[in-house]
Parts: sequence; structure tokens; C-alpha cells
Amino acid sequence: MKKRRSKKERQALLQQTIETNPFITDEELAEQFQVSIQTVRLDRMELSIPELRERIKYVATRQHEEDVKSLPLEEVVGEIIDIELDRHAISIFEVKMEHVFKRNQIARGHHLFAQANSLAVAVIDEELALTAKSTIRYIRPVKLGERVVAKARVEDVENDKGRTVVKVRSFVGEELVITGTFEMYRSSNYSEEGNNL
Repeated sequence: MKKRRSKKERQALLQQTIETNPFITDEELAEQFQVSIQTVRLDRMELSIPELRERIKYVATRQHEEDVKSLPLEEVVGEIIDIELDRHAISIFEVKMEHVFKRNQIARGHHLFAQANSLAVAVIDEELALTAKSTIRYIRPVKLGERVVAKARVEDVENDKGRTVVKVRSFVGEELVITGTFEMYRSSNYSEEGNNL
């Protein structure tokens, strides 16, 4: 039989876990530490650790306000938590009641597309970036209450068509739920080529 940790040990490990992964949910912490969600919440309160939503907002606004050039941060669907222009970006999208079909609680596809597409736009290091072409594959339905983590990676900055190719993969936990390839039109191409997309 496994020995139960003391409250002090548990709280120290909980704090360390949240510092390592600030995007872990109370439910995941409860499962990991084999305690109730209420115990996790009480531990967080005693340690003055904010809830997940506040941790996400803090990380997103602190780091990325100045980084994104191609659109205002409030136009990005989801919260950007990591970005390096023309290389990679990560965003988190919480599926709420207004994002799902009422009869089955499954997220509407256009919200998931919007998260992936706006991340593909945001990762471009230009004042103007437009989606010229996209290919999306939905792998499994996303449900109410799930948290979608989209990861964008710039594969080719200037392909043979003068476009930037961005691959986006979206996950719920460890499970891949969407893949997408976006061909992005850049403002530097606009000035060189006229207005042909």
C-alpha cells in the first residue's frame, strides 16, 4: 500500500508541478496527487496560486503583447501562450457553451478552425498576413469543457509560390484532434507582386 504524503509534501509538489506546467487543470492535479478537486483548490488558495484561467491570462499578456504583428491579440481565437515569429506558436482555447451544438455538446468546427487559422496568421512576422489556402482534417469531435492546445510550426517561409506554409496540430490532452496546413500570403509579397493572392 502506498504511503500518503503529508499536506506539506503535497503542497510543495503541487507548487512545483504548477511551476513546471502552469496549464495543468485542477482535475489533472487531483488525479495526479490522488486527492479531491476541493483539496487541490484549497491547497492552491493557501499557496496563493491563481486558478488556471488567471495563470493562462498572465502568461499570455505578459509575454506576447509586443510580439504579434499581423493582428491584435484580442483577434486571436484562444490565448497565445508561446510565440516565436516565423518559427512556432502555441495557443489554448477553452470550449464553452457558446462554442458547442446544444443537442450534443460537440464544438462547432468553425471555432476550432478559427483557433488554428488565427494562430497561423499570428506566427507570421509581417504587418499583413492572409490565409491563401488551408487544408484541415478533423480527427475526433471536441466536447464542451475540453481545452484545445493548438501548436503552429512554420515549415517553409517562402515556398515556390512565394507563400509561407504553416502546419497546425491541435490537441486535447495528449490526443491529436485537428491537423491543418495553411498557405499564408505575406505583406512583403503584396508590395513585390501587386495584389495577387
